[in-house]
Amino acid sequence: MISKRLSIVASFVPQGAVLLDVGSDHAYLPIELVESGKIERAIAGEVVVGPYQSAVKNVETHGLVDKIQVRLANGLAAFEETDQVSTITIAGMGGRLIATILEEGLDKLSSVNRLILQPNNREDELRVWLQAHGLQIVAESILEEAGKYYEIIVVEAGTMKLSASEVRFGPFLLQEISPVFVEKWQKEAGKLEYALDQIPEKNLAERQILIDKIQAIKEVLHASK
Repeated sequence: MISKRLSIVASFVPQGAVLLDVGSDHAYLPIELVESGKIERAIAGEVVVGPYQSAVKNVETHGLVDKIQVRLANGLAAFEETDQVSTITIAGMGGRLIATILEEGLDKLSSVNRLILQPNNREDELRVWLQAHGLQIVAESILEEAGKYYEIIVVEAGTMKLSASEVRFGPFLLQEISPVFVEKWQKEAGKLEYALDQIPEKNLAERQILIDKIQAIKEVLHASK
């Protein structure tokens, strides 16, 4: 049984896709997708030996060696054009690291139809990178699990022009303003207000940055009412 977070990532994988799961963490996601009949084959990529060995063992235990290949490789180096990968998932890493992985494998993305990205932080930086590299967001989701908030960003080829607000909050998440979205940003505003209280009055520039961030959150949350 995979986590709620990975279940939502899995829901965005197209039926019949050939999957590369980068940083596969025991190959949980590919195993779930193959066993449920959603996909026929997958590559689980791992850059660290320990998790690679865990993934290999897990795939063997599930009897899926003929359908899931586990490869020790960095990022998108885990696949070649002949693998005909159509969908890539990258979940559970920082937004900046995800952008770096995509940047380093940029020449390989032209043959891929869909990216499903789940950054643990710096979602705004990832959105900026996507916009600058001919990629567009086609769907987003937000969830809370074990006290943490996760955003899932689904990407395909195409251009987009995001406003500052869309970069920060997510274009689709902003349209929906779900209860989880409200919860996340209320907590974030609380953290920023606490941080603001710690900054001396004389540090005007530093204080203004936080004041602007808090104000932007409050405007979005107010608009949702």
